[in-house]
Amino acid sequence: MNYRVFEAINALAGRVDGVDDPIEFVAVWLIFAAFAVAAGLCVHALLRRRFRPVVEVGATLAVAFLAGLGVAALGLEQRPFQTHRVHQLITHAPGTSLPSDHATAAFAVALAVAAFLHRGWGIALLVAAALIGLARIWVGVHYPADILASLVIALAAVGLVLLARRLPRGLPAVAERR
Repeated sequence: MNYRVFEAINALAGRVDGVDDPIEFVAVWLIFAAFAVAAGLCVHALLRRRFRPVVEVGATLAVAFLAGLGVAALGLEQRPFQTHRVHQLITHAPGTSLPSDHATAAFAVALAVAAFLHRGWGIALLVAAALIGLARIWVGVHYPADILASLVIALAAVGLVLLARRLPRGLPAVAERR
């Protein structure tokens, strides 16, 4: 199923240069715009002395990055162009396909912004993240399951940070022994 969906999307690649060029741009460069928006929102929050949401965004990104490394270390799947004949529109080093670093970062930024900084911008960034994920399939460097795993990792990272928010502050005082 994963390969069939990949094949259906990637089969559209390489047909019309006027379509491929914007998708290649999205696959490679849109992540930088997403980070720029998130950085701008973080600066705005810091100027308003809202430190906690900025720390929570950073924590979400750190958790997602570490979780992505952990999943990638399992080496579950090679990239599509390593095992199949694909329309590969961008160059990419061979290696583990699952999860997509681009999609993990994009989804983590989007969901963290939505949860901690600004819901509207978070939704806009979530659309951008979905486009990045689709583009990574289109250009032949990821399977759909890689993108879905990236979304799950980002959701789990936000969930862990939200859970940490509920933990009691500090340790309870322990009665001294006499």
